[in-house]
This record gives sequence, C-alpha cells and structure tokens, in this order.
Amino acid sequence: MIPYDLLPDETRVWIYQASRALNEDDLQQLRPALNRFVADWTSHNHKLNAFGEIFHKRFIVLMVDESQAGASGCSIDKSVYFIKEVEKAFEINLFDRMTFTYREGNEIKAAHRDEFARLFSEGKLTDETLVFDNLVKTKKDFDEAWLKPLGQSWHKRMV
Repeated sequence: MIPYDLLPDETRVWIYQASRALNEDDLQQLRPALNRFVADWTSHNHKLNAFGEIFHKRFIVLMVDESQAGASGCSIDKSVYFIKEVEKAFEINLFDRMTFTYREGNEIKAAHRDEFARLFSEGKLTDETLVFDNLVKTKKDFDEAWLKPLGQSWHKRMV
C-alpha cells in the first residue's frame, strides 16, 4: 500500500459510507482485510499504486494513483466485489446513496434524504452544517472538499 502522503493530487478516489459506525471489533477485522485487498489490487495483471483506509469509523476510502497503471473496469469490479463482501461480513450497507452524513460537534451523524430535509426545515441543520461529499473524485478534492458546509454542497438541492 502506498502511503497517503505520497499520493499525487490527481489520485482517483472511491468512498463507501457504512450504514452504521463500525465498532472496534469490526475495525480490528476489517483493517487487515482492507490492507490485503489494497496490497493485491491489480489491473490487467499490473499492481495498482493503491491506498485504503477507514475514516471516522464509517467511511471506507479507496484511492488509486493512475500515473503507473489505471484502474480498469475489471479492477473496479474487484473493488466492488470486495466492498460487497465487507457488507455481508459486517452486516452493513455500503451502497446507500440516499443517506447523508454530517458532523455535529465531534460526532458523525447520518440521516436518510427525507429526514435530512426535515432536519434542515426544522433548523437543526443549516447552511453551515458540515456534510461529507462522498462524490469527490480526486485526492485533492478529498483533502479540500470532502467535508464542506451544506450551503456549498450538492446536498443543498436535497433540502
């Protein structure tokens, strides 16, 4: 696995958000499996310069520096297969794009789109609420815009 700080800004990013926070037992089991997957991840028999990590006990983040070898359809399929296996093993959903996560103090909270809109209309969420934009495409965007105010995010269209 390539160290995070050695990845260029253009590194491609995929973010999978868990339907619940992972507990310590989950993390102790998942981290080695994630590290093995990333270390063995290939595209057309070329080893990918890849990185994988779990952030905030809720987000599985995969990154590939495509300057050496690009992530092909087959290699992306491998990652999706791995993520689906994680879903089964830990009884979580990692493909629900209608649940949004946001920061409330030091806590990471999640709300389905309808509840998210209700919380906004009630004033419990505001344009300043920090939301996680899991659609960022590059490491630079991940570093600079993964967590952003609701008012500056695509999430705003949902409220």
